[in-house]
Amino acid sequence: MIKSIQYFMLGLCLIGFPWASRAAEPPAVSFEQGGDKLQITIGQRPFATYVWEDEQIHRPYFCHLHSPHGVQVTRNHPPIEGQDSTDHASFHPGLWLSFGDIDGADFWRNQARTEFIEFVQPPRGSAGRGEFVVKNHYLANDQKLICEEICRYTIVVHPAGYYLLVRSRFTSDREFVFGDQEEMGLGVRVNTPMTVQKGGQILNSDGLKNEKEAWGKTSAWCDYSGVVDGVPAGVTLMPSPNNFRPCWFHARDYGLLAANPFGRNAFTQQEKSRVTVAPGTAFQLEFGVFIHDTTPLDRSALDAAYQEFLRLIKN
Repeated sequence: MIKSIQYFMLGLCLIGFPWASRAAEPPAVSFEQGGDKLQITIGQRPFATYVWEDEQIHRPYFCHLHSPHGVQVTRNHPPIEGQDSTDHASFHPGLWLSFGDIDGADFWRNQARTEFIEFVQPPRGSAGRGEFVVKNHYLANDQKLICEEICRYTIVVHPAGYYLLVRSRFTSDREFVFGDQEEMGLGVRVNTPMTVQKGGQILNSDGLKNEKEAWGKTSAWCDYSGVVDGVPAGVTLMPSPNNFRPCWFHARDYGLLAANPFGRNAFTQQEKSRVTVAPGTAFQLEFGVFIHDTTPLDRSALDAAYQEFLRLIKN
C-alpha cells in the first residue's frame, strides 16, 4: 500500500498542478448549455461535451473528453477521415452507458432509443466539483416504455486527474430484463493515437495487458493509455463493488474498452445471464472513470487511484 501511495504521489508531481497542496483551491467545474449539448470546462480548459439529442445516435453520450493537460482521450466525434479509424462511428461516440439487450431491444447499436426527458438536477459547478442528474426513458422499437433511468454524473477534480462518477437507477411499473451480450455497460472509445494498434496499452488490475490477455476478464479496473502528440494520457474504467456482480472487460486493441457486468455467456461461454428487475423495484449501476496524464509502467499508481474512487463513492 505504501508503494501504491508513492506512485500515486509521483503522478501528482508529474502533473504539476499548482493547487495540489492543501492550501490551493482546485479549478472550478463550469457548464454551458447550448441546444442539445452541455459544454463542460474545468478552469479554462475543456473537459467534455454531454449530448442528449442526436439524429444518428439514439442515446445520450459524452464526447471529446480531455485530460488535465488538455489531451483529448476519446476519438474525434465524428471520426476524421484519414486521421481516425472510422468504424462504429455512431456506436462509439466517446463515453456512454448503454445496453445491447433490455427486453430484446438494442440500445447500443441505435436500434432502440434512450430518450432524454429532463434535468432532474440542473448542472451545478463549484471549485473542484460539478454535478447534474438526468432522467431518461428506454423505449422499445414500438416506442413503448421499457424502463426509466435516473442518472447522476459527478465530476471531481483531483491532483492526480479527473474523476467522472456515473450512478444510474432503473425502474419500471412492469418487469424488464437485462440480457447477455458483449455490448453492454459503460464504454469508451479512446483517441486513435492511444490505441494498442498505435503503440498504446491496455492494463488491468491483475497486470494483464492488451486484448490478448485482458479481453473477457474480470478486474477491479482496466486502463487504456497512450501518447497523443507527444503527451501521455489515459482513461481508466472502475466498476463499483456496489454493483450486483463484477464486470468483464470488452477490451479491444482498436480502441474500445467497456465494463460489462451482464455478459457472462458472451465472455465465458457459461450459462447466459438474465437480470430480471421486478415491477416497482430499483436496479442500480455505478462506475468511475479516471482520466489522467500519466502512463504508469507499474499498476500501483492506478491501484491508488482506484482506492481514491472507493473513497469518493462512500461520500
